[in-house]
Amino acid sequence: MRNTEADTLDELIDDCTEVPAELRPTAKVLPERRAAAPWRVTDANAAQVDDLDAYV
Repeated sequence: MRNTEADTLDELIDDCTEVPAELRPTAKVLPERRAAAPWRVTDANAAQVDDLDAYV
């Protein structure tokens, strides 16, 4: 019976490099960056913080 698990780091690296290309993850194309919307705090957001004056 043959042990199929790697015993050393070198064996593990060798095993990983033998993975067929179709099973390896491919680099995904990232979407184009968009301009961020301006950050705004509404009165409703501010009302959620108790004692807001102590923070400001």
